[in-house]
Amino acid sequence: MDMNAFSLKGKIAWITGASYGIGFAIAEAYAAAGATIVFNDINQDLVNKGLAAYAEKGIPAHGYVCDVTNEDAVQALVKQIEAEVGVIDILVNNAGIIRRIPMIEMSAADFRKVIDVDLNAPFICAKAVIPSMIQKGHGKIINICSMMSELGRETVSAYAAAKGGLKMLTRNICSEYGEHNIQCNGIGPGYIATPQTAPLRERQPDGSRHPFDQFIIAKTPAARWGNPEDLQGPAVFLASDASNFVNGHILYVDGGILAYIGKQP
Repeated sequence: MDMNAFSLKGKIAWITGASYGIGFAIAEAYAAAGATIVFNDINQDLVNKGLAAYAEKGIPAHGYVCDVTNEDAVQALVKQIEAEVGVIDILVNNAGIIRRIPMIEMSAADFRKVIDVDLNAPFICAKAVIPSMIQKGHGKIINICSMMSELGRETVSAYAAAKGGLKMLTRNICSEYGEHNIQCNGIGPGYIATPQTAPLRERQPDGSRHPFDQFIIAKTPAARWGNPEDLQGPAVFLASDASNFVNGHILYVDGGILAYIGKQP
């Protein structure tokens, strides 16, 4: 096998919301594989923090302010990227939000907001890059889905609905544009140790694990939380020529949770 198939040399990768966290880890892996990194975030402060973090890692990156739920702004950004950096080869729809509210207490406005960021925005971004990918003759779109595209859980009705929709959007982009040598796949992270989940992993005053931490460890065959770095290999694979015949697939990186019914009490 030609291992150069995993190289991203000469490719331009746009990762939405990649100032930190999972998006940043994916961008870091893409840069190591040879790609030029483009990212956006919702405001200049986050973009500046992202640029500083990339610079600290020695990664040249192009950062832009853009609200990915605004179709006009996204179309303008893609044109700007094409003019300043080049045609986008790889899109990673990473930007997302969650509202943990019991369904009967959740307003329709909050529900719509989660759907807007987690489902409508990937549609908007994919729609913006596909025409140039068709013209160029290839393209990779990677949607960051979730185990919640397969499972339900209390307080995340909007998030699960959005991620389930994103799974099907992934499959439909594959169905509609696969003939143009565009591969659209998803990554479904399990529970990942990020700054946002740090409070759920803090030791209790008596030294015991946080109850939610105990729950996740018990439900995960790997017996640990994932790290952002666990997503790097799968992300590079799905962005590279090594995955040119993989399309419409959701790759769950979850330590085995979806395969496991759990231990008998």
